[in-house]
Amino acid sequence: MIDAQLIFQYFPNLTTRQQEQIRQLEDCYREWNAKINVISRKDMDSFYLHHVLHALALAVDAPFQSGDKVLDVGTGGGFPGIPLAILFPEVSFTLCDSIGKKIKVVEAVSQALGLTNVTPVWSRVEQLPDTYDYIVSRAVTELKQFMPFVKGRWKNSILYLKGGDLEEEISDCVRSCNLKRKQFECREINQLFQEPFFDGKKIVIIKN
Repeated sequence: MIDAQLIFQYFPNLTTRQQEQIRQLEDCYREWNAKINVISRKDMDSFYLHHVLHALALAVDAPFQSGDKVLDVGTGGGFPGIPLAILFPEVSFTLCDSIGKKIKVVEAVSQALGLTNVTPVWSRVEQLPDTYDYIVSRAVTELKQFMPFVKGRWKNSILYLKGGDLEEEISDCVRSCNLKRKQFECREINQLFQEPFFDGKKIVIIKN
């Protein structure tokens, strides 16, 4: 079974508190997953690889600055938002999902970890009143369907975790959402982390 040491291998400069929060994650999610299935049960043995490290791909060369506001759209049980909130305690994270039971898990996990920079919100994203410095998300839908929901809500860039050959999907998004191709950049996650799980997985960066 893969443990938290995988995270420490790639992020060796975490504080003692951050390391402890990372270690706590698995127990928190195992406990809640027994009540509310927010992560595939067969996936739990690879929790740190498939969920935590995948989320933290966004932390490598992340543009977040102290005081920034970040919105996690369709956070589910808290990914990528909760791992990012651990690594960036001076950044405010709003974790939004339209399914109430998933936000209940986010609330419980953030409280257990003492994450004062996380605001869980049970809402559809288009009903949120605020704008944010950055938006993050993990493959909630196709880009051309995602972008209209967040239009006008981000100042700097969107960081979107997605897999596969994305050229056609990006082209569709450019055409249907009145964007320019030069606003999009794709980074291969297997250039950041060596595990084969990340082959074909990407970070799509959409600049304002």
